[in-house]
Amino acid sequence: MDEKLFDVIIIGSGPSGLTAAIYTTRANLKTLIVAGGRWGGQLMLTTLVENFPGFPEGIQGPDLMLAMRKQAEKFGTQIVEEDFVEGDFSKSPLVVKTGSNSYEGKTVIIATGADTKWLDAPGEKEKIGRGVSSCAPCDAPFFRNLDVIVVGGGDSAMEEATVLTKFAKAVNVVYRGETLRASQIMQERAKKNPKIKFIFNSEVTEILGEEKVAGVKIKNNKTNEESQMLVQGVFVAIGHIPNTTVFKGIDLDEHGFIKVYDHTKTNLDRVYVAGDVHDNTYKQAVTAAGFGTMAALDVEKFLREQE
Repeated sequence: MDEKLFDVIIIGSGPSGLTAAIYTTRANLKTLIVAGGRWGGQLMLTTLVENFPGFPEGIQGPDLMLAMRKQAEKFGTQIVEEDFVEGDFSKSPLVVKTGSNSYEGKTVIIATGADTKWLDAPGEKEKIGRGVSSCAPCDAPFFRNLDVIVVGGGDSAMEEATVLTKFAKAVNVVYRGETLRASQIMQERAKKNPKIKFIFNSEVTEILGEEKVAGVKIKNNKTNEESQMLVQGVFVAIGHIPNTTVFKGIDLDEHGFIKVYDHTKTNLDRVYVAGDVHDNTYKQAVTAAGFGTMAALDVEKFLREQE
């Protein structure tokens, strides 16, 4: 590792972080990615990705991330697979600390992403990518003419259910409450769709199947009655957790996502943000990559003006 001052330190190694690095290194900016002990972001947990431009036959999520990483490294990006611990963004140069090292940067791009809130039900974790998903726009075509459930009662759950009706045979929305918390227009849209049914006051307690999803156990939290439902897909839509708790002094919105001021700038000088850590709307690999591009161009412009 070259210990000189970096022009930009990127915290995070998903599509936004790696894309930002491709742009900054091609602009001859000395770039370091603090990738984390588990690099690559959410796509490392997916299987076939069919909606990322340029891959008409689709590509495996981990393969896509490896290709992005190789491209960033080709242009000179230095990558350390260390977890970010803390940063001192109150002075210049900015300081980024991991468990074992400390790095200095003229600028920082936060691209730590967001993690899906999972059910933590037995059988769930090992079936992610094998019938368990958190992204209907990504995976709905794999469930053509199959029975699926969506777990959740907010806008994202209604959106997931609506997207799934274009492919699935039947969609059951399982929600722990008595009434949906989605906006009225989203509720009405879902309720008018003949393919969507609702199961209220209920929770998924187990996901059944050997190699892939074959069904679920559902418990009514009013009567404690348990039942089983044969389904081939489980879509979890109970929210995302932005990876922001490790940052101090950064403005967050009411959901915990980083606030953006003037394109990709945060409230802190020289600190920028890209991807799902601030995007509570789109949450797609291609939009994360786009945000990474934006942050890199903003950093390049800032450093050029400083010179």
